[in-house]
Amino acid sequence: MRRPKDYILLYFKGISMGAADVIPGVSGGTAALLTGIYNEFISSLQAIDRKALQLLRERQFEAFWTKINGTFLLIIFAGVITSIITAARGMVYLYTRHPVLTSAFFFGLISISITLMLREIKKWNGGTVLAFLVGTAATYGLTFLHPIHTPDALWIAFFAGALAVCGMVLPGISGAFVLLILGKYKYLTGAIATFNIPMLLIFSLGCVAGLLGFSRILGWIVDNYHGVTVALLAGFMMGSLNKLWPWRQVMEFVTNSKGQQVPVWDKSVLPWQYLATTGKDPQVFQAILAMAIGVFIMVVVEKISARLKTKL
Repeated sequence: MRRPKDYILLYFKGISMGAADVIPGVSGGTAALLTGIYNEFISSLQAIDRKALQLLRERQFEAFWTKINGTFLLIIFAGVITSIITAARGMVYLYTRHPVLTSAFFFGLISISITLMLREIKKWNGGTVLAFLVGTAATYGLTFLHPIHTPDALWIAFFAGALAVCGMVLPGISGAFVLLILGKYKYLTGAIATFNIPMLLIFSLGCVAGLLGFSRILGWIVDNYHGVTVALLAGFMMGSLNKLWPWRQVMEFVTNSKGQQVPVWDKSVLPWQYLATTGKDPQVFQAILAMAIGVFIMVVVEKISARLKTKL
């Protein structure tokens, strides 16, 4: 039984998921994993099935709410929505004004988290090693993809929503980055700014379909192949580190709804190459410190969670 303060913590964990999803390279799934709610989040989504809908049709609202862990999902999504509206702006500000230090912080945070995740695998075998390598290669390859151009049609918005929402389910795969690859980041931010209700509605329906469908598949895999799944998810996070490397050279920009230049394609470079190509201070020592802070915070959180023996 959760206490009131536990739900407050859940709300802030939802906020962390929303903030992570708007930054290319960081995912809401990663935030859920790092804050210890990932398994419950997936299992709760998985519970929204035919039986749950039948309970709803029969107006057994209390049974329906209990089956889908409704209070948990409500608080998590309330945090996500709050973050997208408010807290995410601060994250975007930091990422825009201090990209090197912000990326370095997340690089350190994710790096140590991979190590902590891999400790959950009690027995390594060929399957777990292969899963880790496949996950790493998959997300590493995604970081090199050039944005494609797709038509501004409603069916594309549905498809983009179904794929982008995977960032809330899969650690290491950012929903914002998926939209950039699909060439729909500018289109969707513009739709939000102009309140393009039909497009936003179709996009939201795609998100719901993707979230419910993919969580069911992933939930089954977690239940039946736990070690392999952990290795695969850790691999996803490992591959995403290329996108979080602090020193990047922007290769292509787009103009957003506010007339601002937004990078949509970049690549990792070494600090001295960053200085040569951008003319900006690579802030090497500050970046190393930011990485260390990320590692320190994650270790402290892990130690506290282990001591309290809580799954919040």
